[in-house]
Amino acid sequence: MSGEQLPPQIISPVRRIGRREFDFGRQVAIMAIVNRTPNSFHDQGRTFELDSAVAAATRAVAAGADWVDIGGFAFSAAQSRIEAAEEIDRVVPVIARVRAATDAVISVDTHRPEVAAAAVGAGADVINDTNGLREPGMAEFAAEAGVSVVVTHSLGGPGRRVFRPSYADVVSEVADFLRERVSAALKAGIAPDKIIIDPGHDLNKNTFHSLELTRRLEEITAIGYPTLVALSNKDFIGETLDRPQGERTEGTIAANVISVLKGARILRVHDVAATVASVRMVEAVLGWREPAAPRHNLA
Repeated sequence: MSGEQLPPQIISPVRRIGRREFDFGRQVAIMAIVNRTPNSFHDQGRTFELDSAVAAATRAVAAGADWVDIGGFAFSAAQSRIEAAEEIDRVVPVIARVRAATDAVISVDTHRPEVAAAAVGAGADVINDTNGLREPGMAEFAAEAGVSVVVTHSLGGPGRRVFRPSYADVVSEVADFLRERVSAALKAGIAPDKIIIDPGHDLNKNTFHSLELTRRLEEITAIGYPTLVALSNKDFIGETLDRPQGERTEGTIAANVISVLKGARILRVHDVAATVASVRMVEAVLGWREPAAPRHNLA
């Protein structure tokens, strides 16, 4: 059925991604964010230096992250463009060193095929594309390389300003976009079991849009592919709670838990340890995981 979107029930929840296997029917994967950029909205360049980026990645895995997402170019339009060669210089050394240190999944956060190719050559398992595979050649490269892809919704893509984005129905329009881009991925030869979708909270969306996407996330997960949400410390959480960066952990955990209950299975986060604890609790309540140390009233 290459080139056609498979009915959701045919797509197995069990996935082999890189060197790890996940059962998304009863498991949530934690993706740690490592930005080798001077201008990322949360860490403000704290992991821009190579050694700092590698150390952040290895700390995240030690804290329980299943996956590390490494990026060299922020999504924001409020930045100078950089050439692909500079983006490659930022991400490839981090990927190579992290790959040598762990079997965790590694993704590269990029919309450029040439960066994706260099990253996969260095050991990346996944292309995390906030441009939805719209750059010419990206889907074809992913198909040829046999890597997994995260297909994300955005209107303009990385580095492009969209003034006051508006939607008649944000959830329906995001879902339609994701279905269309998944269809394009399948037609390019990407296997169904290599596709992950992301509605792109806050990417060319305001706070009301991101809240609505979270409230109705089951309409996105119903598309039938594992759904990633990237909510961590985003502006919609800060604006909802009137909290600055650095004070959004509780709001992030709440939004992530709601997303898991509505079908999200991959969480892209800054605060790995707090997320792991909250997710393990959710998995146990849902009956997916046994308690780690049951003793109370058992003796």
